Amino acid sequence: MDLPNIFTPAVSEKVIQRINALKPTSQALWGKMTVSQMLAHCNVSYEYLFENNHPKPNPFLKFIIKLVAKKAVVSDIPYKKNSPTGPDFKMTTEKDFDIEKNRLVSYINRVHALGENHFDNKESHSFGKLTTNEWNNMFYKHLDHHLTQFGV
Repeated sequence: MDLPNIFTPAVSEKVIQRINALKPTSQALWGKMTVSQMLAHCNVSYEYLFENNHPKPNPFLKFIIKLVAKKAVVSDIPYKKNSPTGPDFKMTTEKDFDIEKNRLVSYINRVHALGENHFDNKESHSFGKLTTNEWNNMFYKHLDHHLTQFGV
């Protein structure tokens, strides 16, 4: 794997420890989101996967998303600070810190429990089938970016 493997116990536990180090008063080192909004923002990736509350893009839009965003999202290249955010990921209202934190930890535990074999060539919401490595990069990189944003 290019990045730490979120499917392993050590990495998923470390990410959860970082999430648990957040406080409702944690301040961002960059960007506009509050810590609660950031947690809700991170949950969207897992909502795409496990919930049915975001409509899938039509085939043309999916083609455009794959063309424009897939490489940036599933590669091992880190996100830049203040990168553009997709519409589903924009948080414009305040969120409940404890609810969003617990949801995120639950999603990470669920991904770990399913294991990397479950994700090999699994269809993603917007990018088509992804390899295990691409799923890992997408999950880990996004979490690491935002946890670093909040200093944990």
